[in-house]
Amino acid sequence: MEEMVEQIELLLENNDENKLREYLNNLNISDVEELIGELPDYGPHFIETLSLNRAVNVFRILDFPTQERILKKLSGPKVIEIINELPPDDRTSLFSDLHGKTVQKLIQHLSAADRKQALQLLGYEEDSVGRLMTPDYIAVKKSWDVQKVLDHIRQYGKDSETIDVIYVLGDKGVLLDDIRIREILLVEPSTKVSQLMDGRLIALKATDPQQEAINIFRMNNRTALPVTDDANVLLGIVTVDDILWIANEEYTEDIQKIGGTEALDEPYLDISLFKLVKKRVGWLIILFLSEMLTTTAMQSYGGELASLTMLAFFVPLIISSGGNSGSQASTLIIQAMALGEVKLIDWWRVMRREIISGLMLGTILGVIGFSRVAVWTTFSDIYGEHWLLMAFTVGFSLIGVVLWGSLAGSMLPLALKKLGFDPATSSAPFVATLVDVTGLVIYFNIAMLIFGHILQHPAPIHK
Repeated sequence: MEEMVEQIELLLENNDENKLREYLNNLNISDVEELIGELPDYGPHFIETLSLNRAVNVFRILDFPTQERILKKLSGPKVIEIINELPPDDRTSLFSDLHGKTVQKLIQHLSAADRKQALQLLGYEEDSVGRLMTPDYIAVKKSWDVQKVLDHIRQYGKDSETIDVIYVLGDKGVLLDDIRIREILLVEPSTKVSQLMDGRLIALKATDPQQEAINIFRMNNRTALPVTDDANVLLGIVTVDDILWIANEEYTEDIQKIGGTEALDEPYLDISLFKLVKKRVGWLIILFLSEMLTTTAMQSYGGELASLTMLAFFVPLIISSGGNSGSQASTLIIQAMALGEVKLIDWWRVMRREIISGLMLGTILGVIGFSRVAVWTTFSDIYGEHWLLMAFTVGFSLIGVVLWGSLAGSMLPLALKKLGFDPATSSAPFVATLVDVTGLVIYFNIAMLIFGHILQHPAPIHK
């Protein structure tokens, strides 16, 4: 990349537009995209210099902030050319992110057919499959023979998003089946399309959530899937490149939310400091206010802490163990839900597994905690004559807190999903904060149970 950047900078310095055009047009699309990232000020110039087809292919793989920045600096004619040449799905994605007034201006430069199509696609919900689909596909009739299909592909295939899959339509555009191109190429030209149909059709609805489409692509190993309406009429197709893009965005958003922040919607280094702080401060305030409950909980057990100050020694250990187990569980369940491995109907199976695993994990940590007190007592008398009671308090508290953390962390994402919220909102910091407060309640109540007679009759203080 460094050598490529140096070569481009030399051509720019020499104002050698012809060689620059030739150099850029011979690069891979991904290389040009990287160059725009390395030399952002020259991004518009590169798009202007490239041939139209390559300029469109580079533009469509750029992230939205870069697209928006380039559009503002491109000449009017070039903007019109790119907008008109963009595939419908990429155009819809761009329009959905741009400001309304900008879209109104750009949409006027589309042909009547493209304008109608863009408005139709923009009518679907933002996170629906309808926003991803393109109406550029190859459709045939079941009564055709393979020779007619091949002639049809030769005539219209160049305008299709993909020819890997051919779609069979019935009356009024109803989707009957899809056939992979290899099946058409490997049979006699006289073979009827109806003979190649197997009825194993997988289709998406235009109103389906994009997350659902990601899982369907993942499970079925398809390069494209048809999109239909409620009457099973074929509206368009969704290709795997769009799904991969959306999957990456979903993954990035989930990771950011799991970390206890809002989705950034822009690359980290591109977002302004003000926006970055704004995205983070909301959750920090919520978590800060929630953590105040920890102080309240400790204050409510102030008498016990005054009588047995050694209880305070293990507060960080107890609440961090519960928070860690809760964070583990929530992260695992959020990921499993994103991959389609866990659904709402599986809540009892999840709870049962977390009860068992929580008990096992808590017991392991409880034994370690018990041993910590016991071993420390051989070197110090910090726990005094009640060291055994302290050891049991720590051991049983860890079992309870880890079990509760596992349950809370695993059930919260499912509960949020049931209520219609994003499960990733049940971020690790949020679960940890929740378990911190409840973990203290568990710890002090177990301490009161084990140390009950001592707390009621504390030993006199000798001066």
